Amino acid sequence: MSMTSDIYKTIAKKSPESLFKDRGSKFIGQAHPVKEEAEIERILTELKNKHSKASHICYAWQLGKNYEHYRANDDGEPNNSAGLPIYGQLQSFEVTQILVTVIRYYGGTNLGVGGLIQAYKTAAQLALESANIKTKVITEALQIDFEYALLHTVMRIIKEEQISVTSQKMELSCSITLAIRKKDLNSIKKRFDAVFGLTVITENF
Repeated sequence: MSMTSDIYKTIAKKSPESLFKDRGSKFIGQAHPVKEEAEIERILTELKNKHSKASHICYAWQLGKNYEHYRANDDGEPNNSAGLPIYGQLQSFEVTQILVTVIRYYGGTNLGVGGLIQAYKTAAQLALESANIKTKVITEALQIDFEYALLHTVMRIIKEEQISVTSQKMELSCSITLAIRKKDLNSIKKRFDAVFGLTVITENF
């Protein structure tokens, strides 16, 4: 996904657990929607309590609508054999605001680094394939403050640009908050700025 794009992919709810087996070891993958690191820590704590007998709980996460924050963790597996393959699937599916965990129950046979990489990659892939991935648009809030006499002009621009109204106050002094797609913000803001008597304020959602 382009860093300059105003869309991103994520999930609204956690996926079902996906099971992958290799030479006795079980790998349980799951995708979780998250918005901040505190949520990630809470989910990991819950999983550690639920799967107290698991050999490893490996994971990777990506945060930010522009895909700017990420981390991968091997949880004791050989370096880069678990967390990185999971993170590779986050990149492959182009998802963010997400945590993918893979819980391993050791089956008694060493898989080797190559086997581990393939197993964690596959478990993460299965988890993401079973998740309901949605494409979302990055929007910004545009607040328009104006006197009631300008209402017709403001509403005409809103209708022509097909803008979503998120809140409004219609009195002698009016205020309308709009949700505008990021890529359209500058052009729409210029239209409102050209109307004498309007106060235009932008704010990220």
